[in-house]
Amino acid sequence: MNTDNYHDAQNKQNIIKLRAVLNTLPPFCQEFFRGIADTTSTRTRLAYAYDIRVFFEFLHETNPSCAKLEIKEIPIKVLNQVTRQDIEEYLSYISYYEKEGREITNTERGKARKLSSLRSFYNYYFQNERIEKNTAELVPVPKLHEKAIIRLEPNEVATLLDQVEAGAKLTKKELAYHEKTKVRDMALLTLLLGTGIRVSECVGLDLQDVDFENDGIKIRRKGGYEAVVYFGDEVESALREYMKEREHIIPASGHENALFLSMQNRRIAVRSVENLVKKYASRVTTLKKITPHKLRSTYGTTLYQETGDIYLVADVLGHKDVNTTRKHYATMEDERRRMAAKVVKLREENTDKP
Repeated sequence: MNTDNYHDAQNKQNIIKLRAVLNTLPPFCQEFFRGIADTTSTRTRLAYAYDIRVFFEFLHETNPSCAKLEIKEIPIKVLNQVTRQDIEEYLSYISYYEKEGREITNTERGKARKLSSLRSFYNYYFQNERIEKNTAELVPVPKLHEKAIIRLEPNEVATLLDQVEAGAKLTKKELAYHEKTKVRDMALLTLLLGTGIRVSECVGLDLQDVDFENDGIKIRRKGGYEAVVYFGDEVESALREYMKEREHIIPASGHENALFLSMQNRRIAVRSVENLVKKYASRVTTLKKITPHKLRSTYGTTLYQETGDIYLVADVLGHKDVNTTRKHYATMEDERRRMAAKVVKLREENTDKP
């Protein structure tokens, strides 16, 4: 029986995938991934590996000296030969390319991430005096245009939860499933809306992570550290209702500790949560595309409106850098500053003037 918790199991899967990608890259790449192992998560390293593989595939296709070699045979000295123009061409190339019959595109956000991966890659070898030039550092990161935060208004939150509770607009087939899952779904969505936790943090919860005595849940954040997030009465009520039901479910082997279970009595997957949010949200009359991340944004926005404390919002949402939070909620900060301008009066208006 597999007794690993969700996060340990995910880490093992990531390590297996990472090894498979590294087997397709030049051997010197191993140094980089060993070098960053203690300061990055397995998920981050896997993302780096995918990004760096795309870069070597580009070199193999476009660089005359690399084209003669298999990707695994490309020597480290090639990094010195790559110019700033080559990397700029690479960023242009990944805007749209085809691979194994699939069309792949990258927005400015995707290009910025791939350049960031390449910068870390180059910087490692430069700092360790394995290459003479840190060419990737010369290429400016593409300018990102901040997206407006999409969140639900209080009436939309209420409508969404009403829909989960009643299943009023579901099809006959969906209603049959709804009878079996509505208590779980209510607990899950109430928890997401009432705490702002990420979906990965939610599906990773085990039974022993819920503490009704202190109204808190223990979650594993991005980066692997543990944190306690507290919840209010509505979340407590929905969780307690689900816990009564959960006691009578016999989980599949290896999933005994999972808090939220699928219809197959296995730990519910991130994709399943995304699908159930989509199912209920599609019945709510709104032009907004509601996703689990929008539920997180809704919580963050409400918390900021109520407290005005950006540091509290950053802490509760698990942002390592408060500037990440400030960037997301910059529009609201601007609104608060405008409001401040109207609040302060320099002189009382004289209403006695003729």
